[in-house]
Amino acid sequence: MQQQSRSGVNDSQDSARLKRRRALVRFAWLSIAASLLVIALKTLAWWLTGSVGLLSDAAESVVNLAGGIMALVMLGIAARPADHDHQYGHDKAEYFSSGLEGALILIASVGITVIAVNRLLDPQPIEMPVVGLALSVVATLINLIAARVLLGAGRREESITLEADGHHLMSDVWTSVGVIGGVAVVAVTGWYIVDPLIALLVAANISYTGWKVFIRSVNGLMDSALDEHEIAEIQRILDHYGRRHDVDFHALRTRQSGARRFISMHVLMPGDWTVQRGHDVADAIETAIQDRFNGASVITHLEPVEDPRSYRDISLDRE
Repeated sequence: MQQQSRSGVNDSQDSARLKRRRALVRFAWLSIAASLLVIALKTLAWWLTGSVGLLSDAAESVVNLAGGIMALVMLGIAARPADHDHQYGHDKAEYFSSGLEGALILIASVGITVIAVNRLLDPQPIEMPVVGLALSVVATLINLIAARVLLGAGRREESITLEADGHHLMSDVWTSVGVIGGVAVVAVTGWYIVDPLIALLVAANISYTGWKVFIRSVNGLMDSALDEHEIAEIQRILDHYGRRHDVDFHALRTRQSGARRFISMHVLMPGDWTVQRGHDVADAIETAIQDRFNGASVITHLEPVEDPRSYRDISLDRE
């Protein structure tokens, strides 16, 4: 009965988690809608002014749209339940989305740099700067609101895809702020060279953002361990149960797959304990860790503390 009850709880938790993951798709639609509106406003601003800064700003928004569409597809895949071919779920699909997002940001920065260098060699005046600036300000506010919503949802639901999309939109905000400032300076002073110089500075800034997003995706695909803060939290739980039940632990391993955490360890306990007593202690440890890290998959392996063989498999490969 206890096993059936625990199984029912796990099924309920998995169902709730999948429901939350599917709900994230609406945020991807928000990103797409915001990008479409922003592209229209920025393209109009560039068409009216002829500013290379505004053109590069519009080009980056096209990349935002591509990233939003990719996020929509990958969030749908990540929300699928585990199946026969993917028994650990589909959460890693998010890393492909964030990796592409980072790569697109880097490509956008290269494109901006090329356009800016060409304009730097051939400075040109800006037409209708006031109207162009007004359109860019409205587009920037739309991006800012969408970025804050996506970043908040991504951190709350631990979705690397939404976080990457939010960072991408936020990089677009900073791009727009720089471009707006550059266009304003050109309009007031007539220093046409400022327009491409601002574009180059913005390209350098978003390159850094794209690199961070890309590296985080690569680390996820490489099964990187949880961060030091989370490992310290796990160790605190283990220390508590170790003192309480006079047991020890080794071979603690962790990895993250999208929003899922996978944690395993060996529990060293007296060899004369009954199976039931050992199971109860291990179950309490697993529950405590799962309560602290929602959706974590925790696996414990019981070993007698007196047996020398218990210390032969501390490393990943058994000696």
